[in-house]
Parts: sequence; structure tokens; C-alpha cells
Amino acid sequence: MLSMDFIRANPDKVKAAVRDKRAAVDVDALLALDAERRALLTQVEELRSEHNAASKAIGPKKKAGEDLADSFRLLGELSDRIKRLEAQLDALTEKINAVLIWVPNCPADSAPPGAGPEDNVVRRTWGERRVFDFEPRPHWDLAKSLGVIDFERAAKLAGGGFALYTGLGARLERALINFMLDLHTSEHGYVEVWPPKLVNRASMTGTGQLPKMEEDMYRCEVDDLFLIPTAEVPVTNVHREEVLDGARLPLYYTAYTPCFRREAGSYGKDTRGLIRVHEFDKVELVKFVRPETSYDELEKLVANAEAVIQRLGLEYRVLELCRGDMSFAAAKCYDIELWAPGVGRWLEVSSCSNFEDFQARRAGIRFKDKGAKPRFVHTLNGSGVALARLVLTILEVYQEADGSVAVPAVLRPYMRGVEKLTPVA
Repeated sequence: MLSMDFIRANPDKVKAAVRDKRAAVDVDALLALDAERRALLTQVEELRSEHNAASKAIGPKKKAGEDLADSFRLLGELSDRIKRLEAQLDALTEKINAVLIWVPNCPADSAPPGAGPEDNVVRRTWGERRVFDFEPRPHWDLAKSLGVIDFERAAKLAGGGFALYTGLGARLERALINFMLDLHTSEHGYVEVWPPKLVNRASMTGTGQLPKMEEDMYRCEVDDLFLIPTAEVPVTNVHREEVLDGARLPLYYTAYTPCFRREAGSYGKDTRGLIRVHEFDKVELVKFVRPETSYDELEKLVANAEAVIQRLGLEYRVLELCRGDMSFAAAKCYDIELWAPGVGRWLEVSSCSNFEDFQARRAGIRFKDKGAKPRFVHTLNGSGVALARLVLTILEVYQEADGSVAVPAVLRPYMRGVEKLTPVA
């Protein structure tokens, strides 16, 4: 969340963010509420000062033997006026906070201008595109012939948009998870955590999923708990309402979790295979850092996600998202996309964002250096990486003319030495 001080000092920048991110917020109306609140606060403070002065005057008057009836009547009147104005002040504060929660984060000054995906900027590419001497098949055909993913039975179990991994498909999924966790913990300095997969409303609000995206979430109504859309939510909220020791920063966490998204506005899109599913596995990377280092930390975060894909030998590109394509909470964001030859498309497998202090303000996450006042941390997170599209790309990139699929060398130790997935009889 943005502070009212920031909005007051940067109204044009905030209005631009509201426009770019297509948020339904009237910034001028918010500023008017803030002005009304500050004027009311001034009145309350003046009355408190008057009340304090009147209270202090009672002692000398009492010693002088003066009649105190008028003094006590004045104190009562001032107290009543203060209580009425404080109630109005609380109501105004509540009204302001109800609007503030809908104000998006401002894109960083360096973020590219633009309205949508077509305006995103390709910053770099890696790897060579494989040239096939046969027509590459889409992953849903390969998965069926290999017996590694059963979409029909998954639909029987849960409906469309789910996958049932079987046999070596399940082992491949597990191998990828273990490979990524090992890489991030042993080489990139992340501490592994295993968080709850259900979170409360405060956690979802703290990272910015609520209230804006509630319709895209799976909610357990009886307990008002949400199935997590990403490990970003529980892991970022590990330090909600805490003041961290500045000497401990930066803090890096990684977690594997399943992720659940209704994607209410996406029905009918990419319904085949693994391109768009309601449940998928992901290894997430989360950072808590000092404000002055957060943009260097973002570049390192992207490099950590890229390392996964490089070791798998897959072609990818890194996009810097334009202001109109960034999430509600992000100040700067990079997407990593893989080339999937069977479907002939670039597919996002990682989104790496710097939220600056936007999430930290919502979640109350601060740090304190010795002898200094507490400050809000900057939070970052990125997929390190998402599995459904990673699996489909491996199947499509490593397929052979005979219908088999080679297992990337880095995964073979995790696959108990399996080097190739072969069609089932």
C-alpha cells in the first residue's frame, strides 16, 4: 500500500499508476478525504491542547480558593467535543483506508511505458532454438503416448484445467522440484521453508491479492481461508507485523508449494494440456531486503530463475514488463518465457518482481538498525520456476522422431538414472 504522505506529495504519479494499471480509484476524492481528515485532526489537537491547559489551571485555582464549577463545566464540554470529533476522525480514517487498499503500486521510473503485453520489452534471450527434422508434436499428444499425464482421468477427478501425473511423469515432476530446491538452497543462498497451503484473509491482503483478485481465488467459505495462488503469499507473510534486525538482511527464502487459481476471467482460453491449469506446482523465491539494495537484488533474483532454465538447456527470453502489464503490487517486473515448439508459442514460467515497500506497508514488515528508527523492508519474489509449463516445454523440446523424450542430463540423478521416456505399449 502507498502511504498518504506519498500520494499527497506525488498525486500525478499516483494518477498515472491508477491509469496504467486500470484501477478504479478516484485519487482526487481520496486527497479530499485526506484533507478533511487532516483539518479535523488539527481541530482535535487544538481542543486537546485547550483541554490540557484548562486541566492544569485547576490546581492554582483550587489553591486560591476559587469556584471551580465553570472550570469543570469547560473540561466536560471540551471532552465531549473531542470525543465527537475523534469518532468522526475514526470514521474518516476507515473510509480512507478502504480506498487506499485499492490504490496500485506506482511503477518504477525505469519501467517501460505501455498499455499491454505488446509493449513489453525483450531484454535478452538465451539458448538456440532446436531445428527438428520432423513435425514436433504438442505435449498433450506426447504425454498420452508416453503414459506420463492423464488429462481424461484428471477431468473425472476435478474437472477441466487439472492434470494427473502418472509413473515417470510423476517422477519427472518430483525430480524438477527437488532439482530446483537443491539449486536455490545450495548455490543461491536461499533457506527452504514448507509453508501452509491455506492462508487467512490478512495474508492475502498483505501481499496484494485481496481485495482486487478475490474472484480468481479458491476460498473455503466456512473458515474464510484461501488456497494459496502462489507461495509468495505465505512466505512473505512469515514476517508480517514484525520488526526485523537490520543486521540479518537480506533474507532469502525458497519454498515448493502447489498453487491454486480459479482464473475466473480466463475460461475458454488454452483449455488443452498444461498451458493454463487451475492447480500447478511451483518453486518460489522470496526476498526481504534493504530499500537501497532492492533493484540489485531484483537482477540477482532473475539470474537465479534463469539458472534453472539454463541447466535444463531450454531456450528462453527475458521480458521487462511495461507499466500497463504489471501486477497491481509490482513496481518493476521481469517475465521469463520458454519457447515451446510443439505449440509454437512463448510461455511464461517465471515472473520476478520488486514490490519496494508496497507489500511491507500492507503487512507491517519493518527492520531496524542499531540506534535508528524502524523502516519498511522491500520485498521481492519470483518463480524459480513454475512447473506445468516447464514440464510441457521439456516434453516438446526433447522429443524424438520415434515418440520418445530424452530426460535432460541434470535431472537424470533425480530420475534414478532414467535417460529417456518411451511410448507405452
